[in-house]
Formats: sequence, C-alpha cells, structure tokens
Amino acid sequence: MRAMILAAGRGERMQPLTNAMPKAMIRIGAKPLIQHHVERLVAAGFTEIVVNLAQFGDQVRDCLGDGRKFNAGILYSDEGETPLETGGGIYRALPLLAGAPFLVVNVDVWTDYPLMRLATNPSGLAHLVLVANPPHRPEGDFALDGGAVKNDGAARYTYSGIGVFRAELFEDCSAGAFALAPLLRQAADRGKVSGEVHEGLWMDIGTPARLESLLQTLK
Repeated sequence: MRAMILAAGRGERMQPLTNAMPKAMIRIGAKPLIQHHVERLVAAGFTEIVVNLAQFGDQVRDCLGDGRKFNAGILYSDEGETPLETGGGIYRALPLLAGAPFLVVNVDVWTDYPLMRLATNPSGLAHLVLVANPPHRPEGDFALDGGAVKNDGAARYTYSGIGVFRAELFEDCSAGAFALAPLLRQAADRGKVSGEVHEGLWMDIGTPARLESLLQTLK
C-alpha cells in the first residue's frame, strides 16, 4: 500500500511561523515535522510515499529528496503556488497512488496511532481513524455505529487526519480545489465508510498554540 502525506497547505493559521516556510518544515525537536511522518510510515512498512507540495515546496523536496536516505521511495505531486485543498490534492495525486487502496495522513497531526494496524483493504470506499473531540472541535465530525461511520449519531468523534481510501471515492470529481469532507459524508450516507476510534495520543498542531502544547507534552 502506498501512503500520501498531505503537506501542501499554506499553514495560514501557523503564521508567523509559516511566513517563509511550509508548516511541513516546522521543527519538532531535531527534525522537521514531515520527516517524523516519513520515518513513522517507513517503520510501519509504508515505503512508497507521495507528498503533495505547494508554496515553499522546494524546502520539502530538499529535506526528503527521493526518500532513499529513509529507505523509502518518495514521489511528489506539485500543486503550484495555490494548494488544491484536501480532496483536490488527493485527486491530483491519484496517478501516483497506483490505483489500490492508499493511506493518507495530514502533515499537521501528531499521534501514536499504530499505522501497521490500519485496514489495508476496506470493505467500502474509505476507512477513517477517529478520535475524541478536541476542545477546538467539540461538535466532532462523524458518529460511529458498529464500525460504520455515520453522519448522524449521539456519540460523535473527530476525523484524525488518518484514513485509507479507494480511488473510486473520487470517481465523480474533476480537477481543481475541493475539500475531502463532503465526499466522505456522501459516501457515509451510502454506507461506504468504516471507522475505528483511537484512544491514545493525538493532537492537531495546526496553530502556534497547539504546536506549543505538543512541544510541552514531548518534554
């Protein structure tokens, strides 16, 4: 299974840290954030990795290269100066993802979720890792009913930014910028999305305050 790291976002919420670099290059300890993701993917057996790029993407290329120094092969999907959002970015990268189910990880999350546990052949169009709702998203994204992701339900969870997808999820899409969430909601309405809840460490580090919270956690 190939993996994709969504790293093309402008990181506007992370300014001023991202005034001259992408959020993927923000350092966590001694390494850029995206390097941590690559190393975790490789440790879990994902050695064919696609990374999407936009503004300041050359910094990510310079950091990761072709992946050989991480015992991986890394391909890039360059979106130019304007990122294509989550859905559009994945859609553009589909030719690099080899048609089979593929893993997607958002670059701005930090977690101890064991990636080797992922369902590599989901029965539907997507399999999502969900987490307890963080303070900045108390309403959550989805409900979970016996392993089936639902749009409605009393016990709601937040999408962690980790999921396995089939290319068929995007079969009615066209090139351009669009979000992933509406596709997942449509597929969930058709009973085509499964999920699981991760109860371990998970943090969305998309703002300076949440990044600082992570750094304090890791001390």
